[in-house]
Amino acid sequence: MLTRKQMELLNFIKQRTDQDGVPPSFDEMKEALDLRSKSGIHRLITALEERGFIRRLAHRARAIEIVKLPEAMERGFQPKVIEGDRPAQPVGALPVTLDALEVPVMGKIAAGIPIEAIQNITHHVAVPGTMLSGRGEHYALTVEGDSMIEAGINDGDTVIIREQITAENGDIVVALIGGNEATLKRFRRKGRMISLEAANPRYETRVLPEGMVKVQGRLVGLIRNY
Repeated sequence: MLTRKQMELLNFIKQRTDQDGVPPSFDEMKEALDLRSKSGIHRLITALEERGFIRRLAHRARAIEIVKLPEAMERGFQPKVIEGDRPAQPVGALPVTLDALEVPVMGKIAAGIPIEAIQNITHHVAVPGTMLSGRGEHYALTVEGDSMIEAGINDGDTVIIREQITAENGDIVVALIGGNEATLKRFRRKGRMISLEAANPRYETRVLPEGMVKVQGRLVGLIRNY
């Protein structure tokens, strides 16, 4: 299974290769997928290569070769429904759409570990497509600690984060403090100061100069195992 961004990139590479005879550049890929940096493209390319959809060729410019395509792309994204002897849907029932997409789990959100330092994707998790709000790349983190428990975020939960560098007051964000400490807290701006609020009375609100706080993404969903 490919994530939405991986599918978009593979489709873009195929279209440009069919049109121009050569794959697009990394800058063209970044612009087409509306990503802020080429590091996101590198992650997507690596994921496609690991899944066997593309191959990178050594010592050649724009050396990307498509090896295979997902079935959905080969069908032109025209899914077929096979009718069988299935029970009729109850009157008034809502149809269920299985629209799961894979999101990489980048590690744990814990003090002392900046997001940039988390290089290894531990695994992927399938999340409903409706959870991936807005444009941009998404990733997941495993929560450690109980500082956001009154916001419904428990120790061991998996939070889904949309990459962005800005936040509105009241957003729950992944914030990088001083370049070396990552935390999940509620964001509030007061003039040139940033408050990072816990959702547990045992933890104090941290008030820091805006230059010490870098927003790494906003919480858009949560997955919990029982």
